Amino acid sequence: MTIRSVRQVLTGRPTSDGGGVRLTRVISPEQGLDPFLLLDEFDSSEASDYLAGFPAHPHRGFETVTYMLDGHMLHEDHLGNRGELKAGGVQWMTAGRGIIHSEMPQQVGGRMRGFQLWLNLPAADKMKPAAYQDLEPDLIPSVEVPGGTVAVVAGVLVAADGGTARGPISGGATQPLYLDVALEPGATLSVATPPGHTVLAYVFEGAAVIAGQAVPKGTLARLTDGDTLSLSAAAATTRVLVIGGRPLGEPVAHYGPFVMNTGAEIQQAVRDFQAGRLTG
Repeated sequence: MTIRSVRQVLTGRPTSDGGGVRLTRVISPEQGLDPFLLLDEFDSSEASDYLAGFPAHPHRGFETVTYMLDGHMLHEDHLGNRGELKAGGVQWMTAGRGIIHSEMPQQVGGRMRGFQLWLNLPAADKMKPAAYQDLEPDLIPSVEVPGGTVAVVAGVLVAADGGTARGPISGGATQPLYLDVALEPGATLSVATPPGHTVLAYVFEGAAVIAGQAVPKGTLARLTDGDTLSLSAAAATTRVLVIGGRPLGEPVAHYGPFVMNTGAEIQQAVRDFQAGRLTG
């Protein structure tokens, strides 16, 4: 057994996106955390921070994973999909060759909190047809572990205490792992992680300890290679987003809502969008 330790810690930066939604950008494409491109956290009870939402905009070449903790968002896209994303639910969207969609708040007040992750696609899949999945909360297994619970959005949870569960999303080129881990003060959890995969842990409540290193709230830990992640909650109830995936090892060209392998492909994506061919 090889325990993963903390290789690097990263702190997100405040920014805004869409129509002016305030959020924290935890991961940016230039950081090279293959296969992960971006992780945004949004969390506010001020309606002015989120009401403008994300009006219709394009994507090509990657997947978006939106996980809602609090609030209500409506997704609509050019394929005719319409999805109600509420607390505990997930939207997994594969942009493929192109999609035009909007994500608009369906509330006039209260807390809106959650995450959006961008997950890269290999060159062979970047131009495949767009796809979309709405995952209601009851489709996401919640597993009890000593001193806590784990929601399994993607991949397989194999805990040291014998607890196992498979999320509704599995396989694919990046073989993603996506866990929401909640631990009571002092509780420890060890889970299996595929060797060679990139594994990240983002602490969004409380404070964690990973391989003896304190990781405070609002901090992302980039982990070393290994087959096991062991984390503990410090003095407060702690929640950690654990994401993992197989690196693609391909060049990345990124421009706004498009992620391809070369600059020429980005230029083609822009031309396709301007000419109305992005989704054709």
